Amino acid sequence: MNGKVLAFVDIFVDSLLIDDVLRELSALDNVVEVYEVTGEFDIVSLISADSIEQFRDVLKSKIMKIKGIKSTVSSIVLKIDKQPQRNSD
Repeated sequence: MNGKVLAFVDIFVDSLLIDDVLRELSALDNVVEVYEVTGEFDIVSLISADSIEQFRDVLKSKIMKIKGIKSTVSSIVLKIDKQPQRNSD
């Protein structure tokens, strides 16, 4: 991970605003991936930050400020055991 902080942020959203939330999340620089999902949460996102302090700032100052987000649950990645192969095209 090269000193980077990766975190999955599970997001509960006001269902009427989900498209707006998806659009705003996708526009944030630190948001690497965004998935609309079924199950307990409405959205799962992968966040990359240079430090835990930067992650905290992105979560509090950007993600939680998006209208329509009710709450979040964060999971910090401790170790990557397997990840998808990325094409370098």
